[in-house]
Amino acid sequence: MKISYLLWLLLVLVFLAACKDKKGAHAEHVQSVQKEMYTCPMPEDSVYSEKPGQCPKCGMDLVKMEHTEDEAADVVYTCPMHPEIIRNKPGACPICGMALVKKETGNQKLGDAELAYLLKPANEFVLSSIPVTSIEKRGEQIEIEALGNITYDTRQAGSISARVSGRIEKLYVRYRYQRVTKGQHILDIYSPELLTAQQNLLFLLKNDAANITFIEAAKEKLLLLGMSAIQLQQVIKTGKPSMTIAVYSEYSGHIHEAAATANMSIPAGLMKDISLITEELSLKEGMYIQKGQSIFTVFNPGRAWAVLNIYGDNQSLIKTGNTVRVIPETSPGNDFRARIDFIEPFYRKESKTLTVRVYFDNTTLRIPIGSQVRATVFGNSKEAYWLPKEAVLSLGMDKVAFRKSGNGFEAVRINAGITHQKHIQILSGLSEADSVAINAQYLMDSESFIKIKAEK
Repeated sequence: MKISYLLWLLLVLVFLAACKDKKGAHAEHVQSVQKEMYTCPMPEDSVYSEKPGQCPKCGMDLVKMEHTEDEAADVVYTCPMHPEIIRNKPGACPICGMALVKKETGNQKLGDAELAYLLKPANEFVLSSIPVTSIEKRGEQIEIEALGNITYDTRQAGSISARVSGRIEKLYVRYRYQRVTKGQHILDIYSPELLTAQQNLLFLLKNDAANITFIEAAKEKLLLLGMSAIQLQQVIKTGKPSMTIAVYSEYSGHIHEAAATANMSIPAGLMKDISLITEELSLKEGMYIQKGQSIFTVFNPGRAWAVLNIYGDNQSLIKTGNTVRVIPETSPGNDFRARIDFIEPFYRKESKTLTVRVYFDNTTLRIPIGSQVRATVFGNSKEAYWLPKEAVLSLGMDKVAFRKSGNGFEAVRINAGITHQKHIQILSGLSEADSVAINAQYLMDSESFIKIKAEK
């Protein structure tokens, strides 16, 4: 009986000692909270120190924190993500920057609001008080920037062809892109067929001068074979056939070899390739050509195209007839206005842009073919919902905005349209009643960890 009494007494003493240690630990914690602390006068800096000094963020002198015994004993603030951070007044966590939430000691429970914030994942809900904005519906006058280059207007191109088979006796064109004028002597051809036709005409004139029908038919044949009226009169006057026939240009412009003009549109870098410009002509004196063969093609540099490349997000805004301001790289001060005349209904090879053609008179401008240009397309008004570009964050395939919700922001997925100057078009995901963070970059640590809340 005595032994049982002693065991009971021993258990009572151990329990009392444990209660005393717990009370002493709590008193030590309260004393640590009540000890002198210094903080920055700017609350957003969230700087605390046990010693006076200067704020490492703004440089201001730290001030002594004031607190009451009751506050130190009953109310403290902690970080939702870092519970080891304990402060006796509101502020921001020095580790992650989140706002501290109230944590009451004793037997009181956390409020529903504070508990909800603590349970919110950090990558789905952000506590912050940055300025907000909202979408605005208005009409915007859209100006589209584009790059391109100058090419020949293929509607003004002409072909110099051989009307008879024969040998080139004399060639008067010596280099690529040589300038020729209408009526200029291009080459001389020796043709047995043409020589025979001349001899037939001279025979009729000498032996059957009264046969006007045959004589006129013989003259007509020579004209169709490419002989000029002056040459024909010279043959009749001298009574001797001409051994060669002269070929004249019927067009003015730059001359190109027919074999090299399968692609009439001149790529941007072609005219700058010195090896192509200075390369000798493949057509030489003494070479034979066939009847109907195209020898040269003549392009008129006085009529040209500005070929502009339009990117995908702006293609729906381009229409035939839109006014265009074109700025040549060779003479930025001599910009001019024109209109879109044609929109190519396909993508060119190895290109993901839509090509539009702007026809213009290059007679006085004299913009070199192949040079680059910058252009601005006017004339389109877009009625839509707009939001500042900084309020939208791109996550690759997705775009998000941070919508205001209570004391913080939640990331929501949005569908965006075109971007114009400092605004972006919002197609869906937000309403006019929603407020979003004016700068989405401030509310994210890493794009990879943002958890998007899709709009229902």
